[in-house]
Amino acid sequence: MPQGSGRTDAGVHALAQVATFATESAIPIANFQKAMNDLLPVSVRVLAVEEVEAEFHARKSAKRKTYRYRIYRGGVCPPFLARYVSHFPYPLDEAAMARAAKQVEGEHDFTSFAAVDPERGVEEGRSNVRTIFSSAWERSGDEFVYSVQGSGFLHHMVRNLVGTFLLVGKGTLAVEDVGRILDACKRSEAGATAPASGLFLVNVEY
Repeated sequence: MPQGSGRTDAGVHALAQVATFATESAIPIANFQKAMNDLLPVSVRVLAVEEVEAEFHARKSAKRKTYRYRIYRGGVCPPFLARYVSHFPYPLDEAAMARAAKQVEGEHDFTSFAAVDPERGVEEGRSNVRTIFSSAWERSGDEFVYSVQGSGFLHHMVRNLVGTFLLVGKGTLAVEDVGRILDACKRSEAGATAPASGLFLVNVEY
């Protein structure tokens, strides 16, 4: 069975998803890309194929992942863009959101920002400690874009972070509240989960 580098919820996009699988097929490695692209829907493209060692695992071998979340700030969201952004045309203190993003850099227990899934428990009983190497907001035309790179991410973690930063932007929370929310280790302390449409898995490093 194929193993992806991580979850991609419905509505979330992946620019560089990595997957591994074992096969006894006689198809040469060089032909796999064309063969799979002929079978897959046009919304999914295989960009490269290579043979790896048997112990390589798409998720467990990953060292860093980078995600990007796009918020469209203009009054009217272009219809051809709507699937790939979250539209928020209302007032936001973007500078405060940028300062809040820095509060999550470093090694922390991100339980407050993990999805509550009663069927799996909190991340299947694994530690919710992760290291965030960089966390930043940046203006790009009509878009306000959040980029975050970390050692790994919990289910819904990026979307829950964005939802919390939006509360800072609205003035509901102060920048300093983000640290308090981290320390609380309670999902109920953080903001709502941001819409899936704005989130992209950008890169996986091994």
